[in-house]
Formats: sequence, C-alpha cells, structure tokens
Amino acid sequence: MNQRSLQVELGLGIPVAGALIALAGCTGPIVERDSQILTRSVIDAVRREMVEPEQAPEYQITRREDSGRNLGIPEARMAKLNEMGGMASYDRGDFPMDDDLLGGEQRMVTVSLERVIRSAATHNLQLQFDRLRPAISESQLVEAEAAFDWTFFTNGRFQSIDRPRTSSTFFGTAADVFEQNDVTVGIRRRLTSGGSFTLDSSWTWNENSTPGLTVVPNPANTVTVGAQLTQPLLRNAGSDVTLASVRLATNADRDATAQLKASVINTLQRTEEAYWQLVLAHQTMLIQQRLLERGIGVRDIIIDRGRLDATQAQIADARAEVESRRAQLIRAQRSFRQASDSLKVLINDPELTIGSEVLLLPSDDALDEPIRFSLVDAVTTALTERPEIDRALLSIDDTSIRKQVARNQLRPRLDLELSTRWAALNTDADDAYGDVWEGRFIDYIVGLTFEQPIGNRLANAQLRRRQLEGVQAVASFQNTVQQVVLEVKNAMRDVVTGYKLIAQTRTSRLAATENLRALRVQIESNGGYTAFNLDQWLSRQQALASAEIQEAQALTNYNIAISRMYSAIGRTLERNGVDFVVPETNDE
Repeated sequence: MNQRSLQVELGLGIPVAGALIALAGCTGPIVERDSQILTRSVIDAVRREMVEPEQAPEYQITRREDSGRNLGIPEARMAKLNEMGGMASYDRGDFPMDDDLLGGEQRMVTVSLERVIRSAATHNLQLQFDRLRPAISESQLVEAEAAFDWTFFTNGRFQSIDRPRTSSTFFGTAADVFEQNDVTVGIRRRLTSGGSFTLDSSWTWNENSTPGLTVVPNPANTVTVGAQLTQPLLRNAGSDVTLASVRLATNADRDATAQLKASVINTLQRTEEAYWQLVLAHQTMLIQQRLLERGIGVRDIIIDRGRLDATQAQIADARAEVESRRAQLIRAQRSFRQASDSLKVLINDPELTIGSEVLLLPSDDALDEPIRFSLVDAVTTALTERPEIDRALLSIDDTSIRKQVARNQLRPRLDLELSTRWAALNTDADDAYGDVWEGRFIDYIVGLTFEQPIGNRLANAQLRRRQLEGVQAVASFQNTVQQVVLEVKNAMRDVVTGYKLIAQTRTSRLAATENLRALRVQIESNGGYTAFNLDQWLSRQQALASAEIQEAQALTNYNIAISRMYSAIGRTLERNGVDFVVPETNDE
C-alpha cells in the first residue's frame, strides 16, 4: 500500500526580528513621517501577537496516553481483537457495489494522494481561472507604464481659397485667391516629472494668385522647427505623483500573484481534505458491509430459535435490524460515490472526468504519527509566508501612495511653459530647411499659470478621505494578523487533539470489540442462544461498528488537521512539492 511520509517537524526557525524587518520593508515609497508611522504600526501589530510565544520557543511533540492498558485485556488477545475490528482488519478492495448510473457494473480506479494533488495543481478549473489574474494585472502594469512612451504624430492639410472681399475701388469685386499646404511632424512624451515635452517641425507652402497683389517670394515655403516644455512646479509636480498609477499597478500585479498563491494553497488543501473524506467514506462503507453480514448471521440464528424460545416479535425485530443495516449500507455506498465525485471536480483529471461513472478508490492509509511543532516558529512562518499578509501590506502601501497624491493636491497650481521655434522662408523648400538652422528667426515663449481654489475644500476633503483609508488599511492588517494567528493556533490545537482522539477512539473500539467477543464466547460455550442474548449480540455489533467509525473519523480528522495546519502557516506548496510559478502574459 502506498503511504505518504509525514514531515514531522513544523516551523522554519525564522527569527522573529527578521520577519518584522521583512514585513516593515514591504511598504512603498511614501513620505518619511508616514513611513515611520506605518512601519511602527506594522511591527506593533506583529510583535503584540508574539510576546507570549517568544517566551517558550522550544519544540513540543504531540503526546497521548495509551488508555488501552486500562482495559485489562491480555496482550495476547489484542491481535484477535484487531482481527475482529479496526481499519487494518478490512480488505479494502473487497466490497460489493450496486450498478452505476449507466446500468453497468461499477468500475474503480485506485488513486493516491500524490496523484490527486498533482492533478489538482495542474487541472483544477478554479486555478485555471485564477492563473489569468497575474497575466491580466501584468498587462495593466504595461498599460500604466505606456503612458510615458514617446508618441509620433503628423497632420497635413491642403486648402484652396477663392474668397471675395470688399474693395475701395469702383471697378468690380476684389478677391483673395491662393492655395496652401500645411504639414506638421513631431514627437511628444509625458515626463515622469509631471510635465510634457514636444518636438515638432512644420512645412507650409503658399502660392498667392490674388489679382492686383504682388507677394515675395511666391510661391513661399515656410519651415519651422520648435520645442515645447510644460512643467508643473507645485501641484502635480514630481515623480511620486506622476508615477502613482504605475506604482498602484505594480502593487495590483503583486496582489494578483499573492491572490493566486492563496488560491493554489486553498485548492490543494481542499483536495487533500476531500481525499481523506473519500478514505473515511470508503472505510465507513466497509464497516457497514461487515455490520450487515454479522447481522444476517444473528438474524438466521434467531429465526432458527423460533422453534424454541424466540417470539415472532423478536424475529421481526431481528429482520428489521438487518434491513435497517442494509439501508445504512446503501447510504454508505451513496456517500462513497458522492465523495468520489467531489474529488473528481477538484482534480479535474482528463482521465477521470466528473461525467464518468468510474469510482475513485483511495490507496493511501490515514497516517498516525506524532509531529514536533513550535508555536513561535509556526506563527512566524505564517506571518512571513501567508499571501494574505502580503496583500494586507500592499493595501497599506496603496493607501500611502494615494495619500501622497492627495497631499500634493493641496498645493496651488503653478505651471511653467517654455517654448522656442526657429523659422525660415524661401521659394524653395530645401533652401528653407537649410536656412532654418542659421537661427535668423527665433521665437521664445516663457509663461506661468497660477491657480488656487478659494478654501481648497476639495483637496482637503480628498486628503482626509485618504488618511482615513490609511487608518482602515492598518486596522485591516492588524485584523489579518490576528486571523492568521487564530487559524494557526486552531489548526495546531486540532492536530494535538486529533492525535489524542485517535488513541481514545481506538481504546473505545477495543473495548467494544472485547465486549462483542466476550458475549460471543459466552453464547457459544454455554449454549446461551436465548432471544435476549441474541438481541444483545445485535446491539454490541452495532456498538462496535459505531466505535470503528469513530476511530476512522479520528484518523481522517487528524490527517485533515495536519493539512489545515500547513495551510495555516502557508507551507502547503512546499509540503506537497509543488512549485509556484507565476504565468507570463504570453502564456496560453
């Protein structure tokens, strides 16, 4: 039987101080005062939860008492009892199933936990959907960065004018007659400083045919080369404001990656839990099958006793008990198939589709081994590995970026405009382009634009909103830290409790088995086949089956608790040997 090994030591031994530095270092480019406040809030939120765990950093080991010694059962008899009950006493491949939904014999495929984990990591539909998020956010980041790319522009126009106009003479109507071509070519770019820069060249061709008017030169080619710079000096000035959208897009990209990692962890944990639920459903069905077979044997004896001391009521009661057990077996088969289909949906294996009637049969046994753990290491690992912590820190950074932009908007608008244009005029276009570099005709423009809202209520309100959002983000981070610590502690308690419950339910099962064995020996040795004893036989069979189910439940719950514990500390991927690779934009 394939059996997965259990990593018996929890925690990475990461120093708490190192974790705090890593957490504090995740905040983005914000002003120094806000950076100090946020860093202190982040560190305080973590340090508060680590005060008591740091006082006891030693590793603990799950322990339990062997309560089976209190039963007074001789050691030599234990082997016999374990043959009568318990998970090891069953042939896991020997069980009847009714026809499937296609009306044919039930087909089965044995699957290991490793296979279903690998299949879920590769084929799960929710993960296939979530894998697109980082690629989408990466494209959005490129979009934000593209706002600072160079832009080429050009435009052209031809016009032919034949327009009448008033004249001071008495000899008919005067007119303006000319043709003109205009072409402009240039490049421009938005600057990270908040301004914009444009470099362009224009060519104008003009031929004037107005009667009575002589112009020189004619035709005329006018060429200009110009540059223009606009730069905010106060409001909207500086890369911290201009690049805010890029930084927010970068955080969104990181958030999508963290969200994908959380989805992978959650999916793998749910898959492992579904596998152990399948193990439990399978074992429960085996228990119900044996319970039915035992009940049939006792029912037949009671029917034979009808000639001696068994009443019709007792015989009917025995038959009713057997039919009730048969119904329980049918329900157990239904639960087994349901657990198989639930696992199929999670793994989405192309060879084991949900539409097929193939039944998944688990090959791995539930593990029953102690583990070593340290609360301080587990919490520290969770606070450095859980993607929820990363997302909460990114949220704080987002609010800091927005707050910095809002603080900049408090300033008045003061924009500087600088432009220069060199010009030349000639009959020939080539000569005009040659003349323009002589610099004989140069225009300069220097301008300032000032604007200040009276009262500045809008900017103050926006800043106040961003400040409150920052307080919310810090409170949300503190809540996330508390929830992560709570999940870690609950998971560790479930592991500790689950390990003890395995021994306790096993003792209960051994006691129920001994009870059934002793009654059977008494009946067979003393000839005590009375109706009362046979009824007690049925009751003790039922008690043993219930104890076996509780033991199986304890074993699977222990394995589920271990899975949840690794999920709580953010180490599910490492435990299952799954590499987390963020898909690129061009991945299909």
